Amino acid sequence: MAAAHTPRESWRAAALGACRALAGNFAALSVWERERGRLRVLANVGDRAFDEEEFPDDEAYPVHQFPEITEFLHERWARGGEPNAWVETAEGSTAGRAGYCHQRVAALRRRGRGCCVVAPIVLHGRAWGELYVARPAGEPVFDRADADFATVLASVVAAGLAQTERLEEARRLAYTDALTGLANRRAVDVRLDEAIEQHRRDGVVVSLVVCDLNGLKRVNDTRGHAVGDQLLERFGSVLSLCGAMLPGALAARLGGDEFCLLAVGPAADEVVRAAGELCRRAADLELGEGVACGIASTQDPIGPVRSGRRLFRLADAAQYRAKAVRATKPVVAGREGPDDPVVRLADEPAPAKAERRRFRGRR
Repeated sequence: MAAAHTPRESWRAAALGACRALAGNFAALSVWERERGRLRVLANVGDRAFDEEEFPDDEAYPVHQFPEITEFLHERWARGGEPNAWVETAEGSTAGRAGYCHQRVAALRRRGRGCCVVAPIVLHGRAWGELYVARPAGEPVFDRADADFATVLASVVAAGLAQTERLEEARRLAYTDALTGLANRRAVDVRLDEAIEQHRRDGVVVSLVVCDLNGLKRVNDTRGHAVGDQLLERFGSVLSLCGAMLPGALAARLGGDEFCLLAVGPAADEVVRAAGELCRRAADLELGEGVACGIASTQDPIGPVRSGRRLFRLADAAQYRAKAVRATKPVVAGREGPDDPVVRLADEPAPAKAERRRFRGRR
């Protein structure tokens, strides 16, 4: 599991490694979801049956069908024992004798398997899930030595899962804004590059909303940075709520008082409606002075968009214009005719700050 990078890669590597080590032809890794009272299958590898997917979306079983994970294991721990693996066959239980075999026996028969070894996985001192390895009917049945080896393998898998969790947490922090919990600029850059590639390849609509939170400096100067942070957090929540109106949208804080929404798929008008709701809700916040929103969408007449940088320049220019004219609604690039001032600003080589001052001079 050391070479695996994503959770799915880790799950697959764990199951595949155990399958090979135990000379099985099929293996699965499942997690116990306590809040839902079920065992959910994360990965199936090897010779899968017709109804088994490698990474199933909805293969799960109520734990009352496999109560050993909640009852048998805990009874053993209470007596000072260890969560050892056990073997089931198409005829019933054998080495380890969990005592709950009817569902597994039925599954073995239904899928043409002759036996399986089940090894509990313990992570951070709690039952996390289980490792399951099977052999086809007619092959030698797993014995006690196999069950003991499976117990060791489950410990190795648990160590790998713990490492993956740490890596995922580090990755999450690298792409998350610490104050608001939203995505950060790095996450937006990565997702935007992917989205523009989808647009160029398949014509998928990509829209970007760039927001500048008004009045943050005044709040910081008059009420302190702690209150300013509260404003940023509150607006972040509002942005997240409005982003939920657009399936799959990414809500992010770019830094300071700048935020954005990245939507891939929804029509431009849907994005404009969501941004309009964002402006309305931001104006109702107890702190701050509303928000300036600019939008750029590949569905609008803004010229070819071959890079994320160009879409950002357009959305940024629209946001500058919204701030300059004190707009209470979003400004959308490309919707003011052939000589759209936002598109002109984005395409001109002049520094954005100079253009921002020019907009302000037209009030």
